[in-house]
Amino acid sequence: MTVVINREHDVHYNKKRIYRLMQILHLKSVTRVKKNTYIPSTPQITAENILNRDFHADKLNEKWLTDVTEFKYYVGTNIKKLYLSAILDLYDRRIVAYKIGDINNNDLVFSTFDEAIWLNPDAHPIFHSDRGFQYTSRTFHKKLMDAGMIQSMSRIGRCIDNGPMEGWWGMLKSEMYYLRKFTDKEKLITAIEEYIRYYNTGRYQIKLNCMTPMEYHEAYAA
Repeated sequence: MTVVINREHDVHYNKKRIYRLMQILHLKSVTRVKKNTYIPSTPQITAENILNRDFHADKLNEKWLTDVTEFKYYVGTNIKKLYLSAILDLYDRRIVAYKIGDINNNDLVFSTFDEAIWLNPDAHPIFHSDRGFQYTSRTFHKKLMDAGMIQSMSRIGRCIDNGPMEGWWGMLKSEMYYLRKFTDKEKLITAIEEYIRYYNTGRYQIKLNCMTPMEYHEAYAA
């Protein structure tokens, strides 16, 4: 909030003042919902936790994180589901690529990866994920090897090993999803896509010198 006010109104208030004003106006942040516990699967391929919680990157496409998250929408009394697969670059914190689908399957993850490679053909990052069935498949491992990437995986039940990706899910859902009840699939898809565009090009981040991910990308990627 402090960054937005200072940047968009050309002022220089400190965060304590903004916090006091928010208290007076009864403005509060949305609390993130606790994530479901880990559900184990039988892996075909596993990898060491090479990333080892080192979430700092010195250059573009040095370290990528990925995951899939679930959304619900309602058709009458029936609950329907959508799944979002995304890849995040730890250097500029941009969403490199994403796909939305009705089923959490290999095609969803593989198509996300293929798009990321198409957009970044010279990228050879450490590629970190949890141990979901898509990421532990032989097919996905071969895709990584063919792309010249190093595979890294979180330890079983250790969500913090993929902390920035988990944090991004929480940000997305707190700021867009939990505040609304969706009763239309297309409106939910539109809301997800609009938020990703806003995040990449309009959401300032203190860790990025108060820039958006794409501002930081364009300023420092070279």
